[in-house]
Amino acid sequence: MQLEITKNQQEIKSHGCFEFPVFISYEQLKQYEHGSFIWHLHPEVELTLILDGEIIYQINNHTFHLKAGDGLFCNSNALHTGHMVNDQDCHYISITFHPRIIYGFEGSIVQHNYVTPLLKCEQLDSIVFHNTTEWAVPVLNAITRIVELQHEHQPGYEMQIQQQLSQIWLSIYQNTYSQLQTQPRPDSRSLDLERLRNVLSFIQTHYSEKITLNDISSQINICSSECCRLFKKYMQQSLFDYLLYYRVEKSLPLLKENRLSITEIAGQTGFSSPGYFSRVFHKQMHCSPSQYRKKG
Repeated sequence: MQLEITKNQQEIKSHGCFEFPVFISYEQLKQYEHGSFIWHLHPEVELTLILDGEIIYQINNHTFHLKAGDGLFCNSNALHTGHMVNDQDCHYISITFHPRIIYGFEGSIVQHNYVTPLLKCEQLDSIVFHNTTEWAVPVLNAITRIVELQHEHQPGYEMQIQQQLSQIWLSIYQNTYSQLQTQPRPDSRSLDLERLRNVLSFIQTHYSEKITLNDISSQINICSSECCRLFKKYMQQSLFDYLLYYRVEKSLPLLKENRLSITEIAGQTGFSSPGYFSRVFHKQMHCSPSQYRKKG
């Protein structure tokens, strides 16, 4: 299994519905083939609560090592990914919601004064909630309560979930107020993130072809060395390693279909030879393409 995303890294999956834009789910990293979900974004805000195990969670250029009991706020349209620690599984709760569940309608005072400033604050693309932080404890409890309300499904549960989300939002606003009032220094982070999205989009579109570093860097109008530095800064891995990771990721459903030969799959996913494909595949998946296919 892997997330379905558009060429702009936006997740395709629906997060709730227009009438109640909230999606609550139990997740585990081992359900993803690589033990990780790929970089993606969505206009909804996401709250995560770790139930057991550990996860390395990355949001834009921030990396967090989260353990059981920790929570995380991922802001709207922030690029994010997560992967296992030492190949051990991690179970967590994900609550994804559109901000209008908080502000009600376009142009409201709540939207203007309390929601939009937080959504647009580049300094607050992510917030970690530790149970050792006094103000974070009620937030963690509210996340747990939302899950309980969804499970109990009693009359009025949607309004109670809305109340809990509003309380979480108010807590975040009150405890980050100083950051919201501080005008960020002019920097290039917005441009960097836009460039990064363009690089990811280019790889997603052209992974099956022969790609050079010059091909990628020319897409964002910077030199090759700066392109590599930018990618490593945000992704915490080299551009070349990510390209190989993505190619192997795209080979997995083809192997499961059992329709094409290993050689054909290698060619369709951008590998120069079946031998090279097998070596890279074994390094990432700890088995050969043939063994993976036999597992079904």
